[in-house]
Amino acid sequence: MGWKSYQKLIHQWRILRGDNVMIIRGKDKGETGIVKRVVRSQNRVIVEGKNLVKKHIKQGQGHEGGIFTVEAPLHVSNVQVVDPVTGKPTKVGIRYLEDGSKVRVSRGIGASGSIIPRPEILKIRTTPRPTVAGPKDTPMEVVMERTYDPKTGKGMPDL
Repeated sequence: MGWKSYQKLIHQWRILRGDNVMIIRGKDKGETGIVKRVVRSQNRVIVEGKNLVKKHIKQGQGHEGGIFTVEAPLHVSNVQVVDPVTGKPTKVGIRYLEDGSKVRVSRGIGASGSIIPRPEILKIRTTPRPTVAGPKDTPMEVVMERTYDPKTGKGMPDL
């Protein structure tokens, strides 16, 4: 990837996997759907059941060939998050609450300014955390061992 194409990438993403979005341009204009996948390297999102295209797949070992209908990615500028209160497409802003937590809010003309909740699907881990220590994990007694004492200076390297 060259520096020009890197500059065009979105660095602060406002649309997340699991968001309810409305398509604002294209053949499915005005329809809503759930974001299935976010392709950050291309500034695109895949919406469930929208932007369907026919794909011709050649037969090979282990799979059948034929004509399949698949969801094609949409550019992120062609979709907007749906305001949970009004049900209309809206821009997404960031606010900090009194307790210091960061939340997404709807903004723009006709927006309610309400909080857009984080999708539940993001809270589910695809691979569960291991509960048993593996062969390459550091034992807890080694992790908890004190190797530096600030009062005596024990553990400081000799420079």
